Amino acid sequence: MPAVRQERNRESAVVFNPAKVSDLDQLRETVDGALASAGWPAPRWLETTADDPGYGQTRAAVEAGAGVVFVCGGDGTVMSALGALVGTETAMAILPAGTGNLLAANLGISTDLAAGIQVALDGGERRIDVGVVDDRHFAVMAGMGFDARMLEDTSDTVKARIGWPAYVLGALRHLRDRPMRLTIRVDDGPPMRRRARSVLIANVGRLQGGVKLMADATPDDGLLDVAVLTPRTLRHWAALGLAVVRHRTRVPSMQVLQGARVEVRSDRPQPRQLDGDLIEPGDALVVEVRPEAVWLCVPQPAEHPDLAEDAEAAARRGARLVEAKPAH
Repeated sequence: MPAVRQERNRESAVVFNPAKVSDLDQLRETVDGALASAGWPAPRWLETTADDPGYGQTRAAVEAGAGVVFVCGGDGTVMSALGALVGTETAMAILPAGTGNLLAANLGISTDLAAGIQVALDGGERRIDVGVVDDRHFAVMAGMGFDARMLEDTSDTVKARIGWPAYVLGALRHLRDRPMRLTIRVDDGPPMRRRARSVLIANVGRLQGGVKLMADATPDDGLLDVAVLTPRTLRHWAALGLAVVRHRTRVPSMQVLQGARVEVRSDRPQPRQLDGDLIEPGDALVVEVRPEAVWLCVPQPAEHPDLAEDAEAAARRGARLVEAKPAH
């Protein structure tokens, strides 16, 4: 059962990325109005910058005594804010405003602004693990190889125009790339040598478009789930993709591992990413889990490890009740 905090400090702040907010006045009006109606004090408003995409603002909110920090932006903004919340008692409430919104999607958080605010007001909270790479934290997944190249070649303009399908266009450019020669070690296990296209080290299992790559990945089990993708041909890629979309138990050309520490080393520098944001290329990706490091505001009830499935099920139940309700 996820931990749920009973007492909450209602002081809050809003950390927002102006590049992701189309109407700041409307955002302020909606958030301030909802909090006032619930009897919460007016929040502090903190704008991210190119030099500080969220860490410093969130840190300032914590030091000022905020019990909840609303984070309005994309996955990069959420990841930056996350680092400032690790090890604190301040909870993050996500107000998705980007293209991917992967953490929100994995936790069943609606992209509707009013619904996102209500999640925090309802009081559901959950501690989740985070991954650590050097001194950076992530909540969704780290990657090396194909996935980072896909992100590198996905146009921001196209993402803004068509959303997550833009990543498919970036992926198509790299299906025939030369595989990496890797050595992978999980915890204290023996080194494993692989020729792989991509390695994904995940805290949760859903990708863009709601595709669930790793069925057993849960955000509070103290473990990281690792997918080693080894397709050699376009046919292998197609079989892998079809199996994932159809939720098959066995996925061809993919090995799944699990552990608290994962070390991946390549024979040459590779592109790398954390939560969909590119970091500097390197020939190694070393990730450790920090268990139950951050409080997140999540939909109620929070009784299932896959909160996105909880939310989808609740939405379906609500729709059935509306349809069954007799007309007056």
